[in-house]
Amino acid sequence: MTLVMLWFILVAPVILVASRPTQDSINRTVPLVMWHGMGDNCCNPLSMGSIKKMIQQEIPGIYVLSLMIGSNIMQDTTNGFFMNVNEQVSLVCSQLARDPHLKGGYNAMGFSQGAQFLRAVAQRCPSPPMKTYISVGGQQQGVYGLPRCPGESSHVCDMIRKALNTEAYTNVVQKHLVQAQYWHDPLNDDLYKKHSLFLADINQERVVNETYKKNLQMLDKFVMVKFLHDTVVDPVDSEWFGFLKTGQAKETETLQQSILYKEDRLGLAAMDKAGKLIFLATEGDHLQFTREWFDANLMPYLR
Repeated sequence: MTLVMLWFILVAPVILVASRPTQDSINRTVPLVMWHGMGDNCCNPLSMGSIKKMIQQEIPGIYVLSLMIGSNIMQDTTNGFFMNVNEQVSLVCSQLARDPHLKGGYNAMGFSQGAQFLRAVAQRCPSPPMKTYISVGGQQQGVYGLPRCPGESSHVCDMIRKALNTEAYTNVVQKHLVQAQYWHDPLNDDLYKKHSLFLADINQERVVNETYKKNLQMLDKFVMVKFLHDTVVDPVDSEWFGFLKTGQAKETETLQQSILYKEDRLGLAAMDKAGKLIFLATEGDHLQFTREWFDANLMPYLR
């Protein structure tokens, strides 16, 4: 069985549970763009469709664009596994630039891997401008583990992890498996930095792209939501931009302890000092939250 098929089997679709205003010229609210996570799609009535409906109920008249990557729901779902992330981001940038509702600016909310991808949009495509960016369980420093894997003692988990360690940075896997494009191996840091097509680029691992840094700092707020009992994102600290320390796979470090922050390679230190970084936490597994929690903690950033 190929690595891609093994990954696809292990990763079941994840189902969700339930400043400076830029006014939309039509309904006088700030538009919202959402990007779904792995195994999901733009319009699933149990996940993104439900979130969109809930937001529209709380903010009457708001324009909400739930991104579809492809021409139909099936393509949208499969592209989350197999379409080059850089191509996805490019398509979204073009779509946003053509949307008249967004010309004055918009807020953005990404779920799981969709959160990473929206950050790339903020860094690469400043027009129309993204205002507030909300990362809900987003793997900002990537992952070094398998979603819903039953522990490191599992022979299957161990086999797949070793396969990823060996094959994740090959040209074929990088180009055709989305999750490999944010696979972050702390034991092979040089290999990761050299061959990661997506994550190493947007996280300034090779060189500092001053345009990325400038564009990200244009955000009014960068909100990160961490799920304290997450069984999908490994390590969970990635949801707050932390990660495993380089050279080993047990001890983690916070964003503030990282080279990325200390050298301010992405502008996050400056944003933190300016009060633009918001760290939120909630009990529960990956993307599991109540409407009450959402209303109290995230809705204020959308109004």
